[in-house]
Amino acid sequence: MADHIKIRPANGTWVVRAGGAVIGETARALELNEEGFAPAIYFPRTDVAMAFLDKSDTAATDPHKGTATYYNIVAKSGPIADAVWSFEEARDELKEIEGYLSFYPAKVAIEQV
Repeated sequence: MADHIKIRPANGTWVVRAGGAVIGETARALELNEEGFAPAIYFPRTDVAMAFLDKSDTAATDPHKGTATYYNIVAKSGPIADAVWSFEEARDELKEIEGYLSFYPAKVAIEQV
């Protein structure tokens, strides 16, 4: 694993809300800490209402994590563009987050309950 990236279980139960609706809740979240960035909470895909997510055309490659796929959130108030990302095929050193979903805190509410 890259020395500047640490992954650990995120204690407690985590909820993600978008457009006033709960779209994910888990007690199995992972916290990824990467030097120079705010911690990111990753939700298991099985604990997110995937019906609210629509795969976007956006992708980005990270030299340490792999290629990220992005999703828009389909909310009652309208789509929230590229609010979610996932490393569906993470690099070997970061397989723990493979297939998990993370959300931009500026676009949704993420909280520990």
